[in-house]
Amino acid sequence: VQLQASGGGLVQAGGSLRLSCAASGLTFSTYAMGWFRQAPGKEREFVAHISQSGLWTYYADSVKGRFTISRDNAKNTVDLQIYSLKPEDTAVYYCAARRYTVGSYSAPTYDYWGQGTLVTVSS
Repeated sequence: VQLQASGGGLVQAGGSLRLSCAASGLTFSTYAMGWFRQAPGKEREFVAHISQSGLWTYYADSVKGRFTISRDNAKNTVDLQIYSLKPEDTAVYYCAARRYTVGSYSAPTYDYWGQGTLVTVSS
């Protein structure tokens, strides 16, 4: 299984960015997908989750209204659209996949991880 995240970069506060994650080696439509981020010196934190069908999404309170997760099961991709970027959004962003539904969005509940893409927001 490979999850390849891309789209990170340097952006000014208030700007927007679209991250993408391309999946291979798994039956993508049977996996729920998530995005996490890890800022320097901090633990990895949950950002957003999308169900296998894409009909259901869930966000961390800190990003609600600014982040939108979406997926394309025909292309095996999951995207994270980020609006109104803040310096505190600076982090490495990771996509992750999990096969089964569980009552938690903690990192250990996800089976596969991508390598991460760095987002840096300047003030």
